[in-house]
Amino acid sequence: MTDASADPVSPDDGLPAWFLGLRGIVDHVTATLNVAGTLLIVAVMVLVNADVIGRGVFNAPVSGVPEMVSMSIVAIVFLQIAQTFRKGRLTRTDAVPGFVAARAPRLRQAMDVIFAAAAAALVWQVFAASLPLFKKAWVRNTFEGTVGDFTAPVWPVKLIILIGCAALLVQLVLFGLAAFLRLIGSARA
Repeated sequence: MTDASADPVSPDDGLPAWFLGLRGIVDHVTATLNVAGTLLIVAVMVLVNADVIGRGVFNAPVSGVPEMVSMSIVAIVFLQIAQTFRKGRLTRTDAVPGFVAARAPRLRQAMDVIFAAAAAALVWQVFAASLPLFKKAWVRNTFEGTVGDFTAPVWPVKLIILIGCAALLVQLVLFGLAAFLRLIGSARA
């Protein structure tokens, strides 16, 4: 069993009111992005089913389904990743962190701060690498698909990648800040 600081969804456990208010706002934004990702999943399911029925029953497939599905998968991941992290639903192992938390809770809090900083640096790199790709897709008006059959602009997916990275980055910073506040709070106790 691990302590509350081991889980991204820990209770309020003495965190300052300003932090809880900020986290509440960010949680609302990431929950909204998550809902958008869920609605996109439903839209893709409807689209795929329409294509299968159209192809099988009417011998008239829906144009562009493979392109739309491939672009949608990327968008879904980036729309939902911040909320997935916040709720502690990313694939992870708690063997070492749980062992450390049971024996040295302050060390576990320090590990969380380091993890958050490293993860935030990685997400920042993804954001920084994706920004020029978005700009290029926007300026060049890049499309996915075959002209005359189906085309869709690429920039909305590139924008969703940036938004998802930014939301995850903010969640990681809040996670690290919460761990840091708990760490200094436990040092005072």
